Amino acid sequence: MARLLTPLLVLAWTLLMGASCTQTIPKSQFDARAQDKTVRNLQFTNVKVKRTVDPKLLIPPDEPYLLGPSDVLEIEIAEVTGTLARTFVMPDGMVYYNLAGGVRAEGLTQTQFAEKLREALKKDYTNPVVNVSLVEVRSRRYWILGRVFKPGLYPLRQPTTLLEAISGSGGLFTARLTGTTQELADLSNSVVIRDGDILPVNFDKLVREGDTSQNIYLRHNDYIYLPSATGSTVLLLGAVAAPQAVGYMDSLTLVDCIAQGKGPARDAYLDQVVIVRGTLDNPSASIVNLRAILTGKETDVLLQPGDTVWIPKRPLGLLETTVKLIFSDAARTITAGEGARAVGSDRNPAITLPLTQPPQP
Repeated sequence: MARLLTPLLVLAWTLLMGASCTQTIPKSQFDARAQDKTVRNLQFTNVKVKRTVDPKLLIPPDEPYLLGPSDVLEIEIAEVTGTLARTFVMPDGMVYYNLAGGVRAEGLTQTQFAEKLREALKKDYTNPVVNVSLVEVRSRRYWILGRVFKPGLYPLRQPTTLLEAISGSGGLFTARLTGTTQELADLSNSVVIRDGDILPVNFDKLVREGDTSQNIYLRHNDYIYLPSATGSTVLLLGAVAAPQAVGYMDSLTLVDCIAQGKGPARDAYLDQVVIVRGTLDNPSASIVNLRAILTGKETDVLLQPGDTVWIPKRPLGLLETTVKLIFSDAARTITAGEGARAVGSDRNPAITLPLTQPPQP
């Protein structure tokens, strides 16, 4: 009884004191004592998802490399002693070299930049021949995070496939269990995020079956995340005060979980809380009326490790669209946390990850 009352009172106080007028539950309707009932298991609906890799993603990019901030260059004026210098593209896109002052390099190929630099040096040198070499790529990069041996940020120096990226990070974590080697990455829920969207890559087919139709080429700012197969959390997302991964305890309920996230946000829509269970290729969902639970009209519900709880801001649209948005929100949130741990705030505070909220369905 006491275990149930504590999180319920936290949520009730949040709703009564901090919620907007459309979300406030009158005190006369809230009766925490009504929650002294047996919790119930959820009924789930299978969600149809279409996940097919576009053949265009399997073609290596053939566009020339364009210089960007932090790229390291080596520049020399041919046959002029003492002009060899190593420099880099500044954050403003400029390169400062010799007597030329600042010359814009961002967005140019090496050849184009060399020509611009040659023009800038003409006033001080007669028919200069400028050689520009790209020493180190820093402006194009990708993340690989989670259960690999060397998670972190990697330069995208050349066309790189997903398998090459996994191999370059040291490969997947494995463990010797009962005499066999087992992967510690959950391939069924591993993702590649590009421009805020999850690409339809099936890691199970790619890694276990060698299916090359899943071996896409990476692009600048791609995020690869391979979660733990042994993790025991519930992901709490959406209109909640403190979105987070909640450590799973025996008999964790929806109310317990949301209470750990400090309750719903002010603009939360409590009538249709979504709980997603399963894999990216075979998800199922259940819609729960949290308002009815808090007012004692319905009993609380049990969660399982790996569930995702998502509180919307408005009534839901199509369930398929909603689940897709939830997966994208979950992937971005987890990847941001993993990225911060991989890099460390003191090592490179300029690196950020996209945490834009997904549109509401």
